[in-house]
Amino acid sequence: MTTRLALDHITAVDATPVQLAQKAQAAGCAGICLFLEPMAVLPLMPHFDIVGDRRARADFKRVLQDCGVSLDLAYPFTLAGRTDPDGFEQALECAAELEAGLINVLAYDRDPARRIDVFGRFCERASAHGLRVAVEFYPPSQVRSLAEALDLVRAVGRPGQVGINVDLLHLMRSGGTLEELAGAPAEYILYGQLCDGPAKAPDDLDAEASSARRLGGEGDFDLAGFVRALPEATPLSVEIPRNHAIAEPRDMRATRAVESVRRALAQQ
Repeated sequence: MTTRLALDHITAVDATPVQLAQKAQAAGCAGICLFLEPMAVLPLMPHFDIVGDRRARADFKRVLQDCGVSLDLAYPFTLAGRTDPDGFEQALECAAELEAGLINVLAYDRDPARRIDVFGRFCERASAHGLRVAVEFYPPSQVRSLAEALDLVRAVGRPGQVGINVDLLHLMRSGGTLEELAGAPAEYILYGQLCDGPAKAPDDLDAEASSARRLGGEGDFDLAGFVRALPEATPLSVEIPRNHAIAEPRDMRATRAVESVRRALAQQ
């Protein structure tokens, strides 16, 4: 049986939402992980507006339906020291209208108590829209590891509704192991993201994560072992930004990334 995969936006970073859905369909993906709005830290991402422009949002929703592609995960929801969860109201409304399976949180607040409080209030706002929340641990953030992510979601205490997005790259770069992942409570592991990379971490983790990952089979990561360590039927995406290959046609880049992951997963 073919593994269900979603196409992450930064795998085709130069795509608009409509183009991303179309590329996902062409690559044989059943879902996408989408930035609801462009970010300055991703300069190759084109301008679009589906949060403020309701007509564009409705048009995009029709494209998703026509392509038979779901919105698995919605970015960007970044919680920092001065973040007011109420400020995400319009983006949460957009995610809900597009029937997002999860919304993804990165936490940068250095104050532990405030980080828990703001995250909890954000989860309440998301729940009011019928949305589930996945925190993504990331070594340069203030939730650096699987263990720290588990501490945060346990503090909120909504298993199944609030949990963790496990990116294989971040697991490896945080010093985590597949054994640690396999031992994590299944009810808190909500998503998995796939790429390959070298065993030795580069100096710039931000640059690697956002623009320089490797295709499946080109690095040292155990993609098939990662999937086995996740709870059964955990949704998966292909997150392989390769900015050095941006001159390649977008269709080719997306399809190569997806096919490389399928080959790696077949080598079980």
